[in-house]
Amino acid sequence: MTADLSQLVKAYDVRGVVPDQWDETLAELFGAAFVQVTGADAIVTGHDMRPSSPGLSRAFARGAAARGVDVTEIGLCSTDQLYYASGAFGLAGAMFTASHNPAQYNGIKMCRPGAAPVGQDTGLSEIRELVESWIDSGAPTSDATPGTITQRDTLEDYSAHLRGLVDLTSVRPLKVVVDAGNGMGGHTVPTVFAGLPLTLVPMYFEPDGTFPNHEANPLDPANIVDLQKRVREEGADLGIAFDGDADRCFVVDERGEPVSPSAITALVAARELARHGGKGTVIHNLITSWSVPEVVRENGGTPVRTRVGHSFIKAEMATSGAIFGGEHSAHYYFKDFWNADTGMLAALHVLAALGGQEGTLSALVAQYDRYAGSGEINSTVDDQAGRLAAIKKTYEGREGVTLDELDGLTVSATDWWFNVRPSNTEPLLRLNAEARDEPTMAKVRDEALAIIRG
Repeated sequence: MTADLSQLVKAYDVRGVVPDQWDETLAELFGAAFVQVTGADAIVTGHDMRPSSPGLSRAFARGAAARGVDVTEIGLCSTDQLYYASGAFGLAGAMFTASHNPAQYNGIKMCRPGAAPVGQDTGLSEIRELVESWIDSGAPTSDATPGTITQRDTLEDYSAHLRGLVDLTSVRPLKVVVDAGNGMGGHTVPTVFAGLPLTLVPMYFEPDGTFPNHEANPLDPANIVDLQKRVREEGADLGIAFDGDADRCFVVDERGEPVSPSAITALVAARELARHGGKGTVIHNLITSWSVPEVVRENGGTPVRTRVGHSFIKAEMATSGAIFGGEHSAHYYFKDFWNADTGMLAALHVLAALGGQEGTLSALVAQYDRYAGSGEINSTVDDQAGRLAAIKKTYEGREGVTLDELDGLTVSATDWWFNVRPSNTEPLLRLNAEARDEPTMAKVRDEALAIIRG
């Protein structure tokens, strides 16, 4: 096939439509390039429930083994289960998933030993260059003795590791609805939650990469409607939704109301700081709520603000020795999980926090959800740079207003802030706004949108 790798290799991973943009032949080349760039002599692979995933994963393994590398296949797994295997075994890894994308997509999330990310600046661009050079001729023949491909089940060990990181001994009986979206949460949740005093109400637990019920993207409000309804019908204490590869979790309270990922970040940050003696650095990206750094400071920690994106969070965690990091997109990163993101561990923290006291989840998270936020609003624009320049011109020089360009443009005042960031892959600008009350937030949001869409 003729592949356009500029459309396939993204900032953090490989992702595209199968077989239109990539196939097993290309996956085999990626396997060979991955081991050459990382210098690995052994790797671990895993895959999600998409129909194309087993074939792509095995082709990648063949490409790696042909260059003398031993491959451990853990088979059907969540992305954080692959990170667990990479960390626990000390192996470079590759996870075959397209996360929350529609069924026709697939991709590869790659990491070095210890779940260290492979992104554009940490090997992915070199992998792309090698694959491009081999597309017509194939990977060069290796003199090495072909490596082995063996299988290993890690689900029980992964589950035990996560439960060892959260004190669940005092959890009272809870009723929890879990929407797996036909993704990998249906594979991992029964084992991770086993033995806990939970009445589990499962929704869409059957792994099905065609996503027959709804897209496995809980950040889209349309995809949690079923969960919200079921929580109310069941009189449940909370609901949890996972994305397709179950590395992100989204929470709804006992009323079926969504809980902001910033509130979950603040809640988990407070718990992790308590676990580490009231000391430690916590990473948050620049569009999480003001609540997050406030709660971190109140609990003795040091908040550090970063750009949006898991490679920036993980890099800053490694540099600063941070104990925890959170993003608005419901990615949660833990020092004790090799700085990798795991929605399942965040879910266990929520269960432990709620189950360790007698109140409702809505009452518990109210202390962490202090401001009025707009959520992320996308606008299609013809000229991203021009619109950003127009916003900058409008606000610079205003009394009491500061601007910074760490990631897009952030405009801040005493009672409000907003950030506008360009999409890397689409002609979009993404707006997030927050204020101390709803009317102020609405005014700030609408003024910014008028410029963006002007």
